[in-house]
Amino acid sequence: MIGTWLREATVASYFLAVARVWLGYQWLMAGWGKVAGEFSAVGFLRGAIANSQGERPLVQAWWASFLENFALPNAALFEFMIAWGEVLVGLGLIVGAFSLLAVFFGMVMNFSFLLSGAISVNPQMILVSFILLSGSRNTGLIGLDRWIMPYLRARLTGRH
Repeated sequence: MIGTWLREATVASYFLAVARVWLGYQWLMAGWGKVAGEFSAVGFLRGAIANSQGERPLVQAWWASFLENFALPNAALFEFMIAWGEVLVGLGLIVGAFSLLAVFFGMVMNFSFLLSGAISVNPQMILVSFILLSGSRNTGLIGLDRWIMPYLRARLTGRH
């Protein structure tokens, strides 16, 4: 019932637009601070790895192994991807361009942060993301997706 309303009701597209812009602003501000300033993920990665030890670890061993053996040695790459990923997800959500793709990649980052032991605003961002995903096409209807998606659909199906 609520899913149908989110996907089909015109008034839902306005609700989703407000939620989408709010979430986009959160991502944009988080990313802009990293792009514009000095950002290092090394301390965060080392902290997450350390939190995989002890009787009640906050970080799962398999995730800590990924962080230690792949993310930490490639910290510069991850710093770039996080900073610019946050900015691009934020911009995509604010203007409503490739909204569902932006929500998806935002959720990937949120879950990565959660797996690393950082709670912060990640759960509420994930909750809003699930609502936006439930809205499907309606999520970007008040935004650039209103024009982008029909154009891409026509191009991909050969109907110009």
